[in-house]
Amino acid sequence: MERALGAPAKMKERHGELTPMMRQYCDLCERYDESLVLFQVGDFYETFCEAAEVSARLLEITLTKREDSTGTYPMAGIPIDSAESYIETLLDAGFRVAVADQVQDPEEASGVVDRAVTRIVTPGTLTEAELLRSEDNNYVAALAEDESGDEREYGLAFLDVSTGDFVATGAISEETIRDEISRFAPAEAIVGPGLEGFDGFDSDCMVTPYDPSRFALEGARELLDSYFGTPEKRLASDAEIRACGALLSYAEYARGGQDGRLDYLNHLTRYEPREYMLLDRVAFRSLELFEPRAVGGDSEHTILGVLDETACALGRRKLTDWLRRPLLDRARIEARLDAVSEWTTLVGPRETVHDLLSDVYDIERLIARVSRGRANARDLRALKDTLDRVPEIRAAMAGVESDTLHELREGLDELEGVRELIDRAIAESPPIEITEGDVIAPGYDADLDGLRETEREGKEWIDSLEARERERTGVDSLKVGFNQVHGYYIEVTNPNLERVPENYTRRQTLKNSERFYTPELKQREDEIITAEERADDLEYELFVEVRQEVAGESERVQAVAETLATLDVLVSLAAVAAKYGYARPEIDEEPGIAIEGGRHPVVERTQESFVPNGAELTPDERLAVLTGPNMSGKSTYMRQIALITILAQIGSFVPASRARIGIVDRVFTRVGASDDIAGGRSTFMVEMSELATILRGASERSLVLLDEVGRGTSTADGLAIARAITEYVHSEVGALTLFATHHHELTELADALAGGFNLHFAATQTDDGVTFRHDVSRGAATASYGIEVARAAGVPDRVVERSRALVAEGSPENATDGGETIVGSRTLPNPDSDDNPSSGGPAPSSADGELTEALRALDVANMTPIEALTTLDRLKHEANED
Repeated sequence: MERALGAPAKMKERHGELTPMMRQYCDLCERYDESLVLFQVGDFYETFCEAAEVSARLLEITLTKREDSTGTYPMAGIPIDSAESYIETLLDAGFRVAVADQVQDPEEASGVVDRAVTRIVTPGTLTEAELLRSEDNNYVAALAEDESGDEREYGLAFLDVSTGDFVATGAISEETIRDEISRFAPAEAIVGPGLEGFDGFDSDCMVTPYDPSRFALEGARELLDSYFGTPEKRLASDAEIRACGALLSYAEYARGGQDGRLDYLNHLTRYEPREYMLLDRVAFRSLELFEPRAVGGDSEHTILGVLDETACALGRRKLTDWLRRPLLDRARIEARLDAVSEWTTLVGPRETVHDLLSDVYDIERLIARVSRGRANARDLRALKDTLDRVPEIRAAMAGVESDTLHELREGLDELEGVRELIDRAIAESPPIEITEGDVIAPGYDADLDGLRETEREGKEWIDSLEARERERTGVDSLKVGFNQVHGYYIEVTNPNLERVPENYTRRQTLKNSERFYTPELKQREDEIITAEERADDLEYELFVEVRQEVAGESERVQAVAETLATLDVLVSLAAVAAKYGYARPEIDEEPGIAIEGGRHPVVERTQESFVPNGAELTPDERLAVLTGPNMSGKSTYMRQIALITILAQIGSFVPASRARIGIVDRVFTRVGASDDIAGGRSTFMVEMSELATILRGASERSLVLLDEVGRGTSTADGLAIARAITEYVHSEVGALTLFATHHHELTELADALAGGFNLHFAATQTDDGVTFRHDVSRGAATASYGIEVARAAGVPDRVVERSRALVAEGSPENATDGGETIVGSRTLPNPDSDDNPSSGGPAPSSADGELTEALRALDVANMTPIEALTTLDRLKHEANED
C-alpha cells in the first residue's frame, strides 16, 4: 500500500532487546505496516524512529528523543485532545493512520499497559465529524474484474461508511466504468488483482491494491450473505460480488481491533448505468454542476449552488445524488415534477416544512455513529430532537394530494418508542463525556437514583459541616475543602491550632495551616466517593444499553432519513422555481428539445439583465451550427440548453417560459480548451480524446455540445476535422447537436445537410465599438468582430491598428486573381504572389518582419497556457520598444 512505513528498521533488528512498550509499538507497526501508527502514551499519541521524523516534518511538531535501557529513539507526539486536526494533515499527505489506544486502565496493569488499534483512518472510511469536511457523501470504491465467462466483466461498488449508502454496478466496458467512477468521485479506492494499473480514478483519489484473498468469490459471497442475504439476488455478476465483498471487508478492517461488523449497513442497491442519464467527468466540469471552472471560484456559482435551498445536510446530499444521476424514466420524472408543482402552490405549508427541516440533524451519520458505538449522549438527544419534528412535518403535510408527497408523508415513521426511550433515559443537557456522570436522567433507574441520593446527602452534610465546626470550635476562619489527592479536609490556620478538638486527625501540613479529618468526615467521604464511582460506572453501563437499543432501530431511522432528504429536495426545488420564475417542463419519450425563453440558471444570477433565448432541436433538424462573435454568448447558450435538460430530468422546474424535453440519455460536452500537463497531452490531444469518446458513445437520444472543434491545430487541419465531425455526428450518430464555430465554411455545410441548420448571435458595430445583442437567430453570422473583441479586451492600440491594416490588405474587395486565396470570409496571401514578402514583393518593416517570424515559429498546439502567456507578454514588450 502507498505511503507505508512498516515497523522501524532499527527496532526490527533489535526486537528481542526492546522494552515491553517499545516491542508492543514495533509489533503494531509490523501488523499495520500500511499505516502510520499513533501509539497512545498517557495523554499523547506518540510516534518513534522513522515515523517520528516523518510526523515532525509534516505536522510541524517538535522531534524529541526517548531514552531507555536499550537505546535512544527519535520521538514525536501529539495531544490526544487535538488529534483529529493532525490526523487530517497526515491524510492529506497520503497516509493511512492506525490509532492504537490504551485499552487497559494503567492502574490495573501489572506490566505494560495493553494497547490495540481501535480504528484505521483512511480518506474513504472517515466517520469522525471533525474529519468529514462537508455534508456531501464521502465514498470509498472497490473495483474488481472477472474473466470466467466469454468476456471480461467489471464490478464496481461505492460505500459511504459515514452514512451507510452502499451501491454497486457492473459493465463490460472500461469506459462505462470510468464514467460511473466520475459520477461518485470517491475519495479512496481499492482494486483487485489485475487492476493495479487501472487509471480511471481522479488524481486526488487514494488508490490501493487490496489483499487479493478479499476479492475471492466464495469469501465475498459469504460476507455479503451475512449482511444482506444471497448476493445473487441483488447483484448481476461474479465481478460485482467480488467488488462488494472486498469493499465490505475493507470497511470492517478500518474499524481496527473493534468488532468489525457494520450493523447499520442495511441496504445494498444495485443499479444499471443505463437507468440514468450519463454525465462524464468532462460534462461535470464543463457544465459546472458542482465546482466552478475558475480556480478559487465561488461554489454558489454552480448548478448545485443555485438549486440548493435545502434545509439540512440530508437534503443537500440527496440533491447532489439527483444531479449526479438524472432520470431516464418518464414516470419517475413526472412523479417528482408533480410534487414540486404542488409545493409551488402550497406556499404556507412548504415554508412550514422548510422551517421544521432546518431543525433536522444529520441523522444518517448520527445513527451510523450510534451503531458503531461512538455516539455520545448529546448525539442521542439530537436524534430525539429530529424525530420530534416528524409528527409536526406530517401535520403540515396533511393536505397534500400528489402521489409522491402522500407516500412521503405516510413514510414518516414517528418512532415513538425511540423518542420515548431517549427522553426518559438521557438527561436533557448531558455533558460531552459519557464516563463522568450526569448522562442518565433522574427517575430512569432506581439503583442509580439511590446512589445519587447517597452522594447528594453526603455532600449536603459536608456543606453544612463548615458552619457546625466553626460554631463548635469558635474558629471563624475554619474551612472545609476537597482535593483529588487527600480528599475532604478541615483546614485550620496556625494561630488557631490550640482550638483544634481532640477528634481531629492531622491529614496534611501546609506553611500557614494544618488540614484534618474526623471519623464522621472520613465515613461520609468514603460513602460519597463510593457512591459517585459506582454511579458513574452504572451510568455508563445504562447509557451503553440505551445506545445499543437505539442502534437496533437503525434501519427505521435510516428510512426516516431517506424520506426527510427527499422531502427537503422537493421543497428546495419548489422554492427555487417560485423565487426565480422557473416553469414546469413537458417530458416526452420522443427525441427533441423545444425551449422558449430559456436562461442559464447560474449566469442569470450574476448579471443585472439576461437575454432569454429559445432553442429547437428535432430528429429532422438535429444539428445546429452556431456562429457569432466571441463574447456574444454562444457557449452560455449551449450550456443553458444542456442544463435545462438536466434539470428537467432530475424532476426540477427549469429557467424558461416553456420547455419540452425529449428524454436525453447522455450529455456530451467539448466546450472550452484545456490541457493535461501532468499527462503530457496538449490541448489538441485532450480535445481529440474527448471527441473520440463522444463519437463512440453518442446515440440519437444524446445531446452533444461542440465548441470550436479543431482550433488547436492548423487552420486547414482544424477545418477538415470540424467538417468530418459535423458530417459524422449528423449522418452516422444522429444526436441532437449544437456546434459553435468560427469556420464559416461549416455554415454552408449545415445548409447542405438534411438535418442541419444555422443559428447565429448578431452584433452591431458603431464608432464606439461593438454591441453584442446576445439573442440567437436563424442563419449564419456575417462577421466575427475579432479585432473589436481584442480591442475591448485591452490589446494595445498598435496591435489593433496593425490587425486592421492586415485585414484591409487581405479583404475580398482588394483581392487580385493571383494575389490572394479566399477562405470563407477571410483571405490569405498567395505564397506565389509578387505581393508576398517571401516571393520578393514589398517587405514589411524590420520590426514587423521580426515579430511575424517570431509568431510563425511558435508551436502553439504544444505550448502550455503559462508558456503561451509568457511568450505573448515578451512579444508585446518587444513590439512596444520598437
